[in-house]
Amino acid sequence: MDTLPVVRIRPQAQAESSLLNSLPPLALYVHVPWCVRKCPYCDFNSHQAPDTIPEADYLRALQADLEQALPLVWGRSIVSVFIGGGTPSLLSAAAVDELISLIRAYLPLQPYAEITLEANPGTAEAAKFAAYGRSGVNRLSLGIQSFNDRALVALGRVHDAQQAKAAIGFALDAVERVNLDVMYALPQQRVEEALLDINTALSFNTSHLSLYHLTLEPNTVFAKYPPPLPSDDESAAMQDALIELTAEQGYEHYEVSAYAQAGHQAVHNTNYWEFGDYLGIGPGAHSKLSFHDRIVRQARVRNPQRWMDQATARDGSHLAEDRTVDAQDLPFEFMLNALRLRHGVPATYFEERTGQPLTTILPTIRQAIAKGLLDPHPTRIQASALGWRFLNDLQEMFLEVG
Repeated sequence: MDTLPVVRIRPQAQAESSLLNSLPPLALYVHVPWCVRKCPYCDFNSHQAPDTIPEADYLRALQADLEQALPLVWGRSIVSVFIGGGTPSLLSAAAVDELISLIRAYLPLQPYAEITLEANPGTAEAAKFAAYGRSGVNRLSLGIQSFNDRALVALGRVHDAQQAKAAIGFALDAVERVNLDVMYALPQQRVEEALLDINTALSFNTSHLSLYHLTLEPNTVFAKYPPPLPSDDESAAMQDALIELTAEQGYEHYEVSAYAQAGHQAVHNTNYWEFGDYLGIGPGAHSKLSFHDRIVRQARVRNPQRWMDQATARDGSHLAEDRTVDAQDLPFEFMLNALRLRHGVPATYFEERTGQPLTTILPTIRQAIAKGLLDPHPTRIQASALGWRFLNDLQEMFLEVG
């Protein structure tokens, strides 16, 4: 049950915010909350799917959610769409087609906008993936996690290695761009097993890889009942090796966990890291929206049925949170995201996207440069090789700024 209070925007909080002279790029996130079953490591807002997914009710609620959000983004074009979950590939081809038609009817998508749909191999079908592509999906992100059947069982996945490989083939036939999510430092995983997973992923030559270290997130089964994991030295060896392997195959390590072939960086996720805006619709979805005098964060009600009921009521009760970000929090929020990018961001983005002068963070920047954690670049905010290796320490330096 959702316990977050509804927090309304306070006029006095608006007055405390700085002025923005321009608005950043805007992306759309659509949350599909259902999975075949919940994985023990997952802390996303996902729920075991009923025997029949209520697609009509879900789409009706999405339309109501989007219509109520339109005044906040009116006239702004969309650079990317990300349909995430949960397992969006549980939706029928007809439902995805209707969803994308709905988005196009209400929001102006930029030409060649990236439209990503997350899919799991256990729900992969060649005909369904092809239909997604015809509907406008041009990027599929597959939750592979591992090509080792023992590891997949330990992770609670509903697919096996053969299904994973088949799903990649279906995806490559259906769309131009494919991302593979692969995890390492899995329960009882040996270094050679992790490298076999990475080499197998590389063998498919997809345009993008997301390579994640397994972490035990709060409020998950793994957090309550921790599995036996590799040692820190073994995990570090896995990470060092995968960075070397991806580089040898021409992938740029452009973000902490993201690797892309030339020209195929994820537009949607890069917009997050560059402190762009995003409208999130669907149960539990989050938004960050900029205005000339404030930046607003929203969160939708997490429970799928409650969200559907309250979104269609059209009284604003589907918002669990609706608040203006305090100006003093913006420097840290900006740096928390921007420093994840290997080459950082243009220094001009700080003022453009927080409304605050660069002088706000200059003393901390100088301290970080002195410690060797930031590059002394004249026009970019960019972690050094040392700073990227100790990213948490670097990010924490900006926690008290503002």
